[in-house]
Amino acid sequence: MVTLESKINSIDQRLTYYENIPTVIYDDSENASKAIADEIATLIRNKAKKNKSAVLGLATGSTPVRVYDELIRLHQEEGLSFKNVITFNLDEYFPMKPNSLQSYVRFMKEHLFNHIDIPDDQIHIPDGTVPEEKVNEYCKDYEDKIEKAGGIDIQLLGIGRTGHIGFNEPGSRPDSLTRLITLDKITRKDAASDFFGEEYVPRRAITMGVGTILSADKVILMAWGEGKAPIIKETTEGEVKESIPATYLQEHENTVIVLDEAASEKLKRINTPWLLTSCEWNDQLIRKAVVWLCQKLEKPILKLTDENYNENGMADLIATKGPAYNINIKVFNELQHTITGWPGGKPNEDDKYRPERAKPFPKRAIIFSPHPDDDVISMGGTLIRLADHGHEVHIAYQTSGNIAVFDDDVIRLPILLLIIRMHLT
Repeated sequence: MVTLESKINSIDQRLTYYENIPTVIYDDSENASKAIADEIATLIRNKAKKNKSAVLGLATGSTPVRVYDELIRLHQEEGLSFKNVITFNLDEYFPMKPNSLQSYVRFMKEHLFNHIDIPDDQIHIPDGTVPEEKVNEYCKDYEDKIEKAGGIDIQLLGIGRTGHIGFNEPGSRPDSLTRLITLDKITRKDAASDFFGEEYVPRRAITMGVGTILSADKVILMAWGEGKAPIIKETTEGEVKESIPATYLQEHENTVIVLDEAASEKLKRINTPWLLTSCEWNDQLIRKAVVWLCQKLEKPILKLTDENYNENGMADLIATKGPAYNINIKVFNELQHTITGWPGGKPNEDDKYRPERAKPFPKRAIIFSPHPDDDVISMGGTLIRLADHGHEVHIAYQTSGNIAVFDDDVIRLPILLLIIRMHLT
């Protein structure tokens, strides 16, 4: 297994020039989660050898589920014991009964605690049933328990689209402690699927503060899927600011961000590597770079000049693959060949330069739509052409319609693909 430390050490430092937090990228969230679980397991074992407690700060939501699955596997198959582990969860909705479907108490039991040997009295999760007049006192007591345990050794974090960590919404101070907060509108919208509608999402929550998080010895922030890519770029490459609480992690001496490829796609080393170092220019990278340059300069491909390439960090490309005209016409022709009036392939025709093969005909097509209407809005004309040409067309809606979903969410839910496979067989 490729560990977090070895991943960090293997990165070409030229590629991370703009990154203010050490960031590692795995092919997928499965391998990333296993590496994080291995880091936690190593801590637990090392602490156990010294007869000390390992103190973990834990997160909820879909992001850490695979980490917890791997920790359970390590316990059940490799004998990893959690008897020396003390846990503190980041947050809980308020008000929230512990047995409610959306309760983080229930979440943690189902995804971790019911499957390992951790003593109940070593588990701490914010209480969503505390009387409101006693919340401040309860939050202070939560902080005292963390301090009494010796502080958090590893703090796991996810990240919201607003840049919140825990439930520390935009505007949270870097020295904030555990407290009752009001949830941001975007946060409530993102939680709508768990509550069967945004109107049912609680407006408040109890959360560890930014200061509480920053007091941990090590922080591991995880993000999966293309939906997290924009906020990861802001967190890693942007300035520290209150409007994005996750940027405060830049000031922590031992934070690492762990991503899958989809969540990393906006980082400069992934999105525009030619701005950082020399590249091995293959056809795919050339197309990507030329399209980026067109968008930046708001110029069509065939009007790009040698100077445009040289003045925008692409001198290496023009020197090795130029002049500009040769690059432009090559990319133009490649893009042109992706455009067709026969999206299912044109039967009985030479398909050498067509984007879709001629045979078999007719074909069976399946369109994945993240939300009803997205299929028609995005590719209605293509759907009509496929149907008019005699192809068998199926549409798979990836949600009930109350929210949209990202690719990563669908990949994590193989039951949908199973149903579709059964339907098409």
